[in-house]
Amino acid sequence: MPYVIAILSLLCLTLLLWVIHLKGQLRSISRQLEKRLLDDTHHSVSVSLLDPDATRLAAAINRCLAADEETRLTLRREEKAFRDTIANISHDLRTPITAVKGYLQLLTATPLSELQQQRVAVISRHVQELGDLIEHFFAYSCLLSDESELHLEKFCLTDEVAECLAAAVPQFEERHIAVQLGHWEQTALIADREKTVRIVQNLVRNCLQHAAGDVTVSVEQAGDGPQGVKLMFSNPVGNQDSIDVGSLFDRFYTADKSRHKKSTGLGLSIVKLLAEQLGGHVFAVLTDNVISIGVAF
Repeated sequence: MPYVIAILSLLCLTLLLWVIHLKGQLRSISRQLEKRLLDDTHHSVSVSLLDPDATRLAAAINRCLAADEETRLTLRREEKAFRDTIANISHDLRTPITAVKGYLQLLTATPLSELQQQRVAVISRHVQELGDLIEHFFAYSCLLSDESELHLEKFCLTDEVAECLAAAVPQFEERHIAVQLGHWEQTALIADREKTVRIVQNLVRNCLQHAAGDVTVSVEQAGDGPQGVKLMFSNPVGNQDSIDVGSLFDRFYTADKSRHKKSTGLGLSIVKLLAEQLGGHVFAVLTDNVISIGVAF
């Protein structure tokens, strides 16, 4: 009997040690996976298990990780190919459009009949729209491949917004759109001034293209110190049901499915890209046919 008890005790002790060893290896796998996520490393999961089922589990995990890494590399290659394609297309199109604009200027300087002047005016308008679209493509492709360092400085965001609005007054008047000030605080911001101004210019351009009424602009401090600043443009829209707020900042998205308005769907994508480069984020709210689009720095 004592021998039976001793053998059972030894078996229980062996089983306990095996369970402890197994749990230790599982914790090790968990730590390795967490470290892989946090440090963005690509190391395989290593184990020292004697159990063949557990070893097969670790091997399956490594196969899944390898497949995930291959998918990630494929997506990166496709994204780079897309950026290169956009850059090449926009660059190739800029040269002929510049030549067309030059010849149109020469044409307008020559004596023309009234009908010819009208036709040239139509051509000039469409050429200008095409040039704007090409510039959007070019700007977007440049931003995607931009790896330059930010030039951080402290400046007044409110003053920069006011200057951009003042520069766009003729366009607002042409479209009979009044600009009203909502929350208007003198707010300091530490950021890249050039990228910030481009964000404001794109938000102004978006209002000029799509606003169905007067625009309200707000600049306010959302926290203490020169951080936590919120910039927002609000305006009524023609058809609320045609707008997918969740897709507004996606590239090539346009709410105008009929394509009556010329838009690449890149303006707000550029805003999002610039905001993320500055460490901020974009937001959009649609309520009672009024859309509010902005950036939280």
